[in-house]
Amino acid sequence: MSTKQGTEMPFALDDMLVVGVASSALFDLSDSDKIFREYGEDEYRKHQEEHLDDTLLPGVAFPFIRRLLSLNDLRPDGGQLVEVIILSRNDPESGLRVMRSLEAHDLAISRAIFMQGRSSHEYMEALNMSLFLSANDDDVRAAIDRGLPAGRVVGTPAEDPTGTDLRIAFDFDGVLTDDSSERIMQASDLAAFHENEASHTDEAMPEGLMARFLRGINRIQDIEEDLVGTDPTYNRRVHVAIVTARNAPAHERVVRTLQGWGLRVNDAFFLGGVEKARILRVLRPHIFFDDQVDHLRGAANEVPSVHVPFGIVNAAKGTPSNVAADTEEPVNREPQDQPDDLAS
Repeated sequence: MSTKQGTEMPFALDDMLVVGVASSALFDLSDSDKIFREYGEDEYRKHQEEHLDDTLLPGVAFPFIRRLLSLNDLRPDGGQLVEVIILSRNDPESGLRVMRSLEAHDLAISRAIFMQGRSSHEYMEALNMSLFLSANDDDVRAAIDRGLPAGRVVGTPAEDPTGTDLRIAFDFDGVLTDDSSERIMQASDLAAFHENEASHTDEAMPEGLMARFLRGINRIQDIEEDLVGTDPTYNRRVHVAIVTARNAPAHERVVRTLQGWGLRVNDAFFLGGVEKARILRVLRPHIFFDDQVDHLRGAANEVPSVHVPFGIVNAAKGTPSNVAADTEEPVNREPQDQPDDLAS
């Protein structure tokens, strides 16, 4: 777009839902990863060049990103609601295969940052990002240490090739909110936790890492509500659920907290110790966010999930966070890390 003077207008991100995604989250890089680990960087670069036109297969976050981008057709004025940007450890040359794969899959992603062997999460704030997804545990933890909303993808892509809706599920404590209540649970017991929540029912908890992302999703849902108002036959495409281990009496604080933030979800599952995988297998979200690996393990092979290594439940377990992360990160590419305790 140009002005009358012929100068190009800047691409404004401020009013968009902006998501950063590593190529390791978007695509299956297991073959490339194997070559790097067995033969080194030079052979890896050679492999990427020789297979430049071999389209990468979808990774864990692929269906979620595709559905998210599809929501751009909802804006009444034809403008853009969602922007997805690649944040990659690949060097620009190796990144060519990623960009060609985007085109082959018809994913509307044209912007990318390639930084050889380094994480680019420090650019999240400059790019107005409310979420960063990667398979690299170190990069995710580094982002979270800076207070940035990030998560490590685990599991498998959603099997839902023909639908049009987008289903997102969140845990509550340590994901949408902070871990202040969880700390009481860890320091004492369930009875003390319930007592605290019951006595603070009407007090909204502090916003957590993923609250801003939910706020962006809610803005898109507002557009859908307007569409329903003008066309009662319109079927809502975006569905958001909370799947939490909380139950009564701690459930009410979840509802009151969301009200206090001016946010909302469509569904809530207050499970009180029931295995979350039982619900997730039926709900079939395109992405599920949880701060505890134990909650992801049961459905990891069926539900694309995101581990958010935030708060006391992760700090108490040390660096691996019950996830076997590599300590020697490759120099030049996006590592295809898979938690050992989720891969089985």
